[in-house]
Amino acid sequence: MTRVRYFAAAAEAAGTDSEERSEHTLLALREAVVAQHPALVDILPRCAVMVDGVRADDDRPLDGAQLIDVLPPFAGG
Repeated sequence: MTRVRYFAAAAEAAGTDSEERSEHTLLALREAVVAQHPALVDILPRCAVMVDGVRADDDRPLDGAQLIDVLPPFAGG
């Protein structure tokens, strides 16, 4: 299992700060979390996704991954 942490607007949309997931690719994870948390549909495409601290693309295998961070765009200055 991989721990997924949601931050800011992504956490609000998911209704949780974190959860355990078992999908095998980042694309499968994205599809599954949107199915489970429909409010993520507009937010998730704009989020950076880090797998074990490294930004990852949808084809990234998740076997062996320990931590996924879902980071929406932040504003500030």
